[in-house]
Amino acid sequence: MTEPCAKATGSAPTQAVATEPYDWVDALSTRGPVRDDALRRLHELLLRAASRQVRRMHLTGGPDEADHVANQAADEALVAVLGKLGTFEGRSRFTTWAYKFAVLQASVEVRRRQWEHREVPLERDALIVATGPEPGLYAEASDLAAAVRKAIDEALSAHQRRIIVALVVDEVPIDVLAERLGSTRGAIYKTLHDARVRLRAALVAGGYLAAGEGKR
Repeated sequence: MTEPCAKATGSAPTQAVATEPYDWVDALSTRGPVRDDALRRLHELLLRAASRQVRRMHLTGGPDEADHVANQAADEALVAVLGKLGTFEGRSRFTTWAYKFAVLQASVEVRRRQWEHREVPLERDALIVATGPEPGLYAEASDLAAAVRKAIDEALSAHQRRIIVALVVDEVPIDVLAERLGSTRGAIYKTLHDARVRLRAALVAGGYLAAGEGKR
């Protein structure tokens, strides 16, 4: 099945169509062969987008692994697109809108695979301050690091400490951390936000930050 397109009349050249020539929302909202064909075409689009993102992120494991991850990402993206179909407002082409779902899901899948056999440390380790060439700057940094460690120990809950150290110090991807903790991205973001608020208040109280400094 080919997409309908505008036809040239007379001898005038064919011009680019301003709007998307295929009504994806209508086709995906109906039933029967029309929807089946739309689903097939949409999955092909999402698979191309996911495969491109997987290659861009240099997933190790060979072509078979990359194909598996891309297909899994395309499947998840298809479910996400269908779930959000009612939110599509037509501000961009539907294919552009759907493409983003595949890119996001492929990124999540690649990060998950990269961390699949890596330990996610959930206990606080000592925060290390790198030495510098100037003793004065190093002493100042060490003092601030000590204040941050103290604030992490005293101002944060055990759960907040796990979250902020894993994300900020160990650089664990948030989707991986959410999966390991049996939580959600939204819940992890909320915990991180609350932890940052507490840390900022502790550093302000200790004179390491001005009252309005560090707020975003």
